[in-house]
Amino acid sequence: MTENDAACSRQCVQNERELSKIGIQVKGMSCAACAARLEKGLSGIEGVSAARVNLAAEKATVDFDPSRVKPQQMVDKIRQFGFDVPQEKLDMSIGGMSCAACAARIEKKLKTLPGVANVAVNLATEKASVVYHPAEVSAADLINAVVLLGYEARKVGEVNPDREKDEREKEIKRQLFLFVFAAVFSAPLFAGMLGMLAPFEKIFPQILHNSWFQFGFATPVQVIAGYHFYRDAFMALKNRSANMSVLVAMGTSVAYIYSTVVTFWGPSLGLHHVYFESSAVLLTLILLGKMLEARAKGKTSEALKKLAGLQAKTARVIRNGNETDVPVEEVVVGDLVVVRPGEKVPVDGIIKEGHSTVDESMLTGESLPVDKKAGDPVTGATLNKLGTFRFEAVRIGRDTALAQIIRFVEEAQGSKAPIQRMADVISGYFVPAVIGIAAATFLVWYFIGDPGNLTRAILNFTAVLVIACPCALGLATPTSIMVGTGKGAEYGILIKGGEHLEQAHRINAVVLDKTGTITHGEPVLTDLIPAPGFANQEDYLLKLAGAAEQNSEHPIAQAIVKKAGSGCQEMGAATSFSAVPGRGIEVIVNGKNVLVGTERLMQEKSITLPEVFESEIKKLESEGKTVMLMALDGLPAAVLAVADSIKETSVEAVAKMHKMGIEVWMLTGDNMLTAQAIAQSVGIKGDHVLAQVLPEDKARKVSELRARGLVVGMVGDGINDAPALAAADVGFAIGSGTDIAVETADIILVQGDLRSVVDSIALSRATIRNIRQNLFWALAYNTIGIPVAAMGFLSPVVAGTAMAFSSVSVVSNALRIKRFKPEW
Repeated sequence: MTENDAACSRQCVQNERELSKIGIQVKGMSCAACAARLEKGLSGIEGVSAARVNLAAEKATVDFDPSRVKPQQMVDKIRQFGFDVPQEKLDMSIGGMSCAACAARIEKKLKTLPGVANVAVNLATEKASVVYHPAEVSAADLINAVVLLGYEARKVGEVNPDREKDEREKEIKRQLFLFVFAAVFSAPLFAGMLGMLAPFEKIFPQILHNSWFQFGFATPVQVIAGYHFYRDAFMALKNRSANMSVLVAMGTSVAYIYSTVVTFWGPSLGLHHVYFESSAVLLTLILLGKMLEARAKGKTSEALKKLAGLQAKTARVIRNGNETDVPVEEVVVGDLVVVRPGEKVPVDGIIKEGHSTVDESMLTGESLPVDKKAGDPVTGATLNKLGTFRFEAVRIGRDTALAQIIRFVEEAQGSKAPIQRMADVISGYFVPAVIGIAAATFLVWYFIGDPGNLTRAILNFTAVLVIACPCALGLATPTSIMVGTGKGAEYGILIKGGEHLEQAHRINAVVLDKTGTITHGEPVLTDLIPAPGFANQEDYLLKLAGAAEQNSEHPIAQAIVKKAGSGCQEMGAATSFSAVPGRGIEVIVNGKNVLVGTERLMQEKSITLPEVFESEIKKLESEGKTVMLMALDGLPAAVLAVADSIKETSVEAVAKMHKMGIEVWMLTGDNMLTAQAIAQSVGIKGDHVLAQVLPEDKARKVSELRARGLVVGMVGDGINDAPALAAADVGFAIGSGTDIAVETADIILVQGDLRSVVDSIALSRATIRNIRQNLFWALAYNTIGIPVAAMGFLSPVVAGTAMAFSSVSVVSNALRIKRFKPEW
């Protein structure tokens, strides 16, 4: 690589780092064409590198350069397209301001925060009002920013933790009102339509067939219930695009306007039949579909609501020496928080006083409570079981573990899987093509199919427009992604994006890091074999070895000390401690000269090992264990073996991967003998072991497997695994691993259990299968429906009914993913 290439590469990395990501809630999209149009518009803004619009989540996710474009410009662009961007308002009570300069300082600081649209600080009332985008900044972030300036800040008013749920319910109620309104006015028109059939001729009064009567009932439906479609269609056409609303507005308007013309000037034109029921009933059915769709879409994000609902609502903090209950949003970093038995931990922190057991199942999925004492970390939303403790708040608001999990899920639900690109491409051309087909249908019927019959040509034209709604196509992928990623979060599988969820189903090879992934990553003493002269003295030798190793920080030494436990103290304090680098230690314990180390150390000290030791050492090393020798006063005393124990679940996880047709490889820096022993014990084939691999070579090994045509999933937990995680098609990070590994990976396994890899792949396969079903039915529906409508076999009312329920069926099918359960 040349110096220029290196400089260019560094610049590219720097540019990548400078990009920011924002999620913006968007209201008012009605179909895939709306999402595609908005996505294209946002991508066209200078400084925006990528934009993804999710119709089901009603969210736009934008990667942008903050030095070239501001979030407000994106919001303005969204509104320019006729959609709405909901904002929230935070009223704060601020203490400590002494002059106008204080107010100006606070105002200036708040305006620098991402997502803040407007700030007003009033010195006289000691209050601040902030309008902000909740997807980009939280109320806690705003309050904390003021506190960090040295002022007191508290939220005024009550917190609404179910804001998104309330908005969804509000939308459902709005759709319900429009449907009921339209249904009430459409009912007489529908009855009049039934009255034209022989069995019902004498049941319904003749006034129902009066054109002026029908005009009076159809107009409120067309103007009031249909207003949204007209407004949306106008904004789409204004931006040189077309969407579902254009189809609906055109189709119903043609029937309504034609019938109105007949009502006012029909006799003079020789026209008599009106079709007000077609436009009114059609709008009613479409509104029914939108209402059912809104209700179904609300269920796709239930997992996210459950996660948000885990958050504690209040916290008991110590201020001015007194315990005070405050909303959790008002907790600031450094606060001392009190948690009593049965209460939730409000934010993340470190215990300062007390001890307890804490149920962390919401975070890890592990049902057994974890003992906590001073110095141990606690996580917000976990449940305190027994004791009372005080902890210092370390991470609040968007920085807590729960908030990060929610953010991972939100970003994944707002992301776009590659499989959706096909639907996006189709949607971009779909509506204009349908308008063309509808126009052709009208011309063919009017001039060829039934020459001169304007009514039939208009009805078939309307049926084509209505049945071709692209809603189902636009919802096919994002709804499944939303449910799939949400379901994963319930089981401790955090998927960072729809593209990773899709890619995981293609994995046919999984590379497992050994230490911390297959094994616990913590060596334990597994064997202590006494020399012939020390038979039946295992307990004594263990205590002596533990006492000797107490001052050593080596992992093997710590394993011996841990195994010896309190017995170390029984031997008394060690003296004359001497470490021999790379070989072991020499120390005096209880008046005895103790050597613990390698065979080379024994040779250097002229200690002859008994023949029985040679066979034991070979046997232990063949099992992948690290062997140490112990001598007392110049005599061989024992063989000690230390090994990194295998996780109980690794064997069954590997077996299940093999059953799923996945090759399993092991990657380790250990020697081949040790690596082969570990691989054999968990069921990995000997020729699938990559041993003595340096950290910098791990990514190269993964790339070599990919070059063979394998789709590789890499599972690791350490800093040295990060390059390999990035090099794999899908990187899986053990949740208990390092921050770098977690940041690099595509899927995070909170439980630190290899079985979660199996669950991730199984969930991916189930989700992709569901998406394919949705896409098939959405495309098949339009492929069959449009020609049938064009040939005159569908009335607009029947077409409207089919169209309305197509979207509901797609969302309902996506909800079936909620039935997914792990195998274990």
